[in-house]
Amino acid sequence: MACDAQELKHVPLFALLDEEEACVLASQVEVRKFAPRQRIYKIGDTGDRAYVMVTGKVRVTTVDEDHQELVVDEPSHGEFFGFASMLEQTPHQTNAVAMEETTCIEVDRSDIAVLLERKPMAGMDMLTVLGRQFHASQQLVRLRAMRNPNDVIEKDATFGERIADHVAGFGGSWTFILTFLAALVVYSGLSILRGNKSWDPYPFILLNLFLSMLAAIQAPVIMMSQNRQDTKDRLRGELDYDVNRRAESEIQGLARKLNALDDKLSDIHNHVHSGISAGPTGEAVR
Repeated sequence: MACDAQELKHVPLFALLDEEEACVLASQVEVRKFAPRQRIYKIGDTGDRAYVMVTGKVRVTTVDEDHQELVVDEPSHGEFFGFASMLEQTPHQTNAVAMEETTCIEVDRSDIAVLLERKPMAGMDMLTVLGRQFHASQQLVRLRAMRNPNDVIEKDATFGERIADHVAGFGGSWTFILTFLAALVVYSGLSILRGNKSWDPYPFILLNLFLSMLAAIQAPVIMMSQNRQDTKDRLRGELDYDVNRRAESEIQGLARKLNALDDKLSDIHNHVHSGISAGPTGEAVR
C-alpha cells in the first residue's frame, strides 16, 4: 500500500524533508497493516527492514539469559523500531508484536540511502534516534541488574562502620571469649601472687574500671553493627520483593500466552472438525 507523503511529516526523522523529497520517499516505502497479536518480526529474522509507527500499538521485547521476556520499547506514533538491525544489516535482536490492529510504514535500507542523498542532515536525526535507543537499553540493563546487598552496603560503608563490623565480629567469637578469659586469669593470678605489692590488689578495682570502660565502648559499637545488619536485611527484603514481583509478572504473561495458544488450538480444532463434517463436496457426511 502506498504511503501518504504528509504522514511522513509526523515522523521526527523525516520532518525536515521538503514536499518533493517527501513524495519521493513516500513512493518508495510501503504501508503495512498488522492484525492483533500478529508478529512483525522475531529474533534472528533478517533485519533488512525497519518500521515506523502510524497507528495501533506494538510491543518490542527481548529475552534475557534467564529466558525471561523483557519489554524493550513500546513505540508511539512516528517512532522507529527495528532501525539498528536494518542499518547494520544484521538479524533482529528483538521481537516485535502488534498488540492491536496496527499500521506501520515499512522502510528498507535503499529508502534511507535515497533520503541521505537528497537530505544529508537527516543523518543527524537518525543518530539521535539511535542514541535514544542506546540510552533506553542502558537503562534497561541497570534496572535488570541483580544487586548484591552485601556489595551495596560495603560500597557505601564508612571507615568507622567497617571498624564496628570487625569489632562486633571479633567480640562475638570464641577467639575473643577464650583470649579474654585467659587474660583475666593471668591478671588475677599475678595480682594475688604479688599480695600487698600488687598494682591492683583484691578486689581488683583497677580491673573493674577497665572492664567498665570496655563495656561502655563495646556496647555502642555492637549496636552500630546491628543497625547495619538491619539495613542489609531490609535491602535483601526489597530485592526479594522485586524478584518476586517480576516473577509474578512473568508467570502472568506466560498464563496469557497459554490462554491465547489454547484459543488458537480451539479455533483450529473447530475449523478442522467442521471441514471433516462437511466432506469433500461441501455436503455433510453421514
